[in-house]
Amino acid sequence: MSKIIECSELNYNYHNGSVQTPVLNALNLVVNQSESLAIVGQSGCGKSTLLNLLGGMSQPSAGKVMVNGSDLSQLNEKKITLLRAQYLGFVYQFHHLLKDFSALDNVAMPLLIRGDDTQTALKKSSKILTDIGLQDRLNHKPAELSGGQRQRVAIARALINKPNCLLADEPTGNLDAKSAKEVLGLMMELNQQQKSALILVTHDMSIAKKMDRFLTLENGTLI
Repeated sequence: MSKIIECSELNYNYHNGSVQTPVLNALNLVVNQSESLAIVGQSGCGKSTLLNLLGGMSQPSAGKVMVNGSDLSQLNEKKITLLRAQYLGFVYQFHHLLKDFSALDNVAMPLLIRGDDTQTALKKSSKILTDIGLQDRLNHKPAELSGGQRQRVAIARALINKPNCLLADEPTGNLDAKSAKEVLGLMMELNQQQKSALILVTHDMSIAKKMDRFLTLENGTLI
């Protein structure tokens, strides 16, 4: 089974002037293709920081992160951006949809940014939104959608490029119980169907236990 993400001896420190606060300490992690993993831990322990490092959005103080065999520390920002677009998808607690664009346009956006033909991008966007039950909401803007529907659109946008790994940071934390259950079920279903890895940060142990495995971030390392 191929490794999608691997990090070794990962360290990260916050700097506030001359004060240095360690967050991650010699952390090691391997995530394989098709695997679902939850990372749990107390608020402020560094879960979101770790996810940002895995996604190449922050740089570690020491150690390295490998994405699909590429060492992020050896790549410039442009190459990291391209690698991220090709192999990773992101879902956050807040959907971050573009408010002036329809669900269809929001999902198509990653394809349009990378230069795909407009009609092809919209066709792919329509298909994935239909696949997740939003065929009647294609032309609705975010303000016209429920919280659960907006998060479904965000998941569709994250998966439109068929990434090797989906990184999800408290994706159900802003939803009611019914919507949270639906969104979680959707991510797990797509994880199985698309054979993409799923790394999910959560504080909810009932969610964590639904993954293939879960790890606790404590004192800067995973246990």
